[in-house]
Amino acid sequence: MLFSPAVFGGTEAESQYRLGSGDKIYVTVFGHKDLSGEFDIDGGGNVSFPLVGNILLGELAIGDAEAAIRDTLRPDYLLDPRVSIQVMNYRPFYILGEVKEPGSYPYVNGMTVMQAVALAGGYTYRAREDNVLLIRTGPEGKKEGPAREETIVLPGDIIKVPERFF
Repeated sequence: MLFSPAVFGGTEAESQYRLGSGDKIYVTVFGHKDLSGEFDIDGGGNVSFPLVGNILLGELAIGDAEAAIRDTLRPDYLLDPRVSIQVMNYRPFYILGEVKEPGSYPYVNGMTVMQAVALAGGYTYRAREDNVLLIRTGPEGKKEGPAREETIVLPGDIIKVPERFF
């Protein structure tokens, strides 16, 4: 499957962004400062929320996560909670293989595969630049496929730059 920038980039990708382990979010419960604040999503996709304990938000879109918190608070704790979530820090993306400095890097909104490669110091002389692979985890599980230079990178993506043989 080819990761086309039209399908996986721009506003469509952002609107379908799913929370995951390593994200830091700011939750606002309007009118209740004691319930509002910054929260980390743990390895299991949970957020430890005041009053109610753990709420599973991993793999949920922002709107669905807001609804999960709202449903948890209603009616036992608040009659009509209004909840808003803002992502403060996204989880990193990873770049492996034939780049000068492979590793994890902080996500930057709108970053392309080419910009990610540049951030990792560029290709090594052994890199097969025409066969970069992208692994992306979504609601349907992991998808792996070739990526173009203009393909948008999302938080949690893994970019693999293979070695050429000749």
